[in-house]
Amino acid sequence: MNAATARHILDTIGTMFPDAHCELNHDNAFELTIAVLLSAQCSDQMVNKVTADLFQKYKSPEDYLAVPIEELEQDIRRIGLYRNKAKHIHNLCRILIDQYGGEIPSEHDQLVKLPGVGRKTANVVVSTAFNVPAIAVDTHVERVSKRLGFAGWDDSVLEVEKKLMKRVPRDEWSLTHHRLIFFGRYHCKAQNPQCQVCPLLDVCREGKKRMKTSLIRKDKERRA
Repeated sequence: MNAATARHILDTIGTMFPDAHCELNHDNAFELTIAVLLSAQCSDQMVNKVTADLFQKYKSPEDYLAVPIEELEQDIRRIGLYRNKAKHIHNLCRILIDQYGGEIPSEHDQLVKLPGVGRKTANVVVSTAFNVPAIAVDTHVERVSKRLGFAGWDDSVLEVEKKLMKRVPRDEWSLTHHRLIFFGRYHCKAQNPQCQVCPLLDVCREGKKRMKTSLIRKDKERRA
């Protein structure tokens, strides 16, 4: 991919989703970290339903540790993998109190050492809560990046992130992350992408293949 094509893609998606943002409800870095941790293999919509009550009940790491883990499990049981996530939250809160004065660290290297916080979660937190440029690669970002040619079909999540960081100006990393998510969530969906009305069809490998397949199928139906 050349620079002009990359710029065309970024500008087009920016025009489509100028107000893209983090859709996980939160008021601070601590709540954001908990919300992103809960969002693994779960929709943001469901996480927001659960955290609406959760964040009223628990305001600090101390609050989470003040109840038995079984109670926390029940509070988040609508979330997938809720038992593991409850365990991660308890362990994370203990570390925050013991090592960071009860506050979420702002350094990426420190964040990824917290229970339940992987590279993607850390990137979301530093970007959204601390305004540090970062690109978090979730399923939407990975899918869109590969379809549009930012990355190869067989690239790992880390390889996708590195290639995006090379092709996207650093001051646009965080905004591009949100816009790619919106593009993948609301337009270039996994099962039913809107290829027929996509302004990026001319540069999309997946879209061209899908449209060609659709034309062949319609032609066969017409001839039948």
